[in-house]
Amino acid sequence: MAHAENQIAIACSAEVVYAFLADGLNNPKWRSGVQAISLRSGAAGSVGAVYQQTLTGPGGRPVAGDYEITEARPGEFLAFHVVAGPARPVGEYRLTQDATGTLVRFTLDVQPKGLMKLAGPLIQRTMGAEVSQLTYLKACLESS
Repeated sequence: MAHAENQIAIACSAEVVYAFLADGLNNPKWRSGVQAISLRSGAAGSVGAVYQQTLTGPGGRPVAGDYEITEARPGEFLAFHVVAGPARPVGEYRLTQDATGTLVRFTLDVQPKGLMKLAGPLIQRTMGAEVSQLTYLKACLESS
């Protein structure tokens, strides 16, 4: 299994951070690999919402990375799983409010199957790069 996680403190309330993360249409504002995204079904930010997104894949080629929100606890927790694309990770954001803002922990896990097992090191690097983008989330939210 490939696993990646990162955490960062953001000087905003947990409710503000959660609302921003839950609306997948905000992804291009802080995730550099998102080329396009739209809400395909469900209510934005709600359990069952499916976002259709195109990501920058190996060699700059576009790849599907559609995902569905699987659990949502406003101000605390947001979970999703990728439903399209070569790798199908599950991810979660855990938010902890403190006196100065919100601690955000972002984790991704995937169990490569079949020939995808051969791409394990590439998947691990890609997931590590993805969770490291929390610094851009912080910059985006704190500059608002």
